[in-house]
Amino acid sequence: MTHTETEITAELVRDLVREQHPDLAGLPVRLGARGWDNQLWRLGDDLAVRLPWATPSADALLRKEHAWLPVLAPRLALPVPVPQRLGEPSERFPRPWIVTTWVPGTPADRAPATRAMEAADTLAGFLTSLHRPAPEGAPAGRDRGGPLAGYAEGFARALASATEQGLLPDPDAVRAVWQDAVTAPDWAGPALWLHGDLHPANVLTRDGTFCGVIDFGDLFAGDPACDLAAAWLLLPDGAVDRFHDACQPAPDPATRRRARGWALLKALACLFIGEAGVHGRPGGKPTWGPPARAALRRLTATVHGPASPAPGE
Repeated sequence: MTHTETEITAELVRDLVREQHPDLAGLPVRLGARGWDNQLWRLGDDLAVRLPWATPSADALLRKEHAWLPVLAPRLALPVPVPQRLGEPSERFPRPWIVTTWVPGTPADRAPATRAMEAADTLAGFLTSLHRPAPEGAPAGRDRGGPLAGYAEGFARALASATEQGLLPDPDAVRAVWQDAVTAPDWAGPALWLHGDLHPANVLTRDGTFCGVIDFGDLFAGDPACDLAAAWLLLPDGAVDRFHDACQPAPDPATRRRARGWALLKALACLFIGEAGVHGRPGGKPTWGPPARAALRRLTATVHGPASPAPGE
């Protein structure tokens, strides 16, 4: 974890806005959140300033959002933070930054969805609106969005570490879900637009259902199973089947199998971050642990056969 050497304060944000976007200079500034890659500062009631403060790759991710998200946002079925302005590196702050629209709501790791069927329909509607063929020149997704086999070694290390730390009640069931997923046929369709990082801290809720999606830094094109995995981490028990049925088109069996594999990877990552304190954040992010454990419970229940079906499957 590499934090920027520049301390980010309300005064700094006000100065940056005044220097590069003076027409916004009169708006009040207050801290919104400190995320994984970026800090978010409210700018008035309707805008926010996102400044990278951690991983060096965050700079390129912000520029990618600024280039592509305004093109996609008008067709999306949930509000997203649409970039409005780009701030260039300067002597005062040596990294790019962006001004976006503000999306109200509470992250789902703090306020999980409770209205299961409505949440399933809303999530399916959002992904249906996003998962369209991407144009030539769309950003690639590094290892995400391609064959799960590319993650085999990483999964094996994560499983071994989680088992050693006593984080998994049934490691064999986790392994069985992975084996089923990694042996599913690969995606043979066109590369579709994907959010790429749909975990509970990046999806907002209000009144028991989803009301917005944030942090499109990982936006890329690939296999939709990568995003469909979110159902396992975001939805209450009993809602995954409803989600699959509401997606247009409904995912085929192979895509559902791959989605379970992607959900395992995301759940293990969130479990480590939430309970083991990894990537330079001692103590982790405690709110990430419970949804990760719930997802692992739902996923491993799918290996026990018809006598004890998994919730939502």
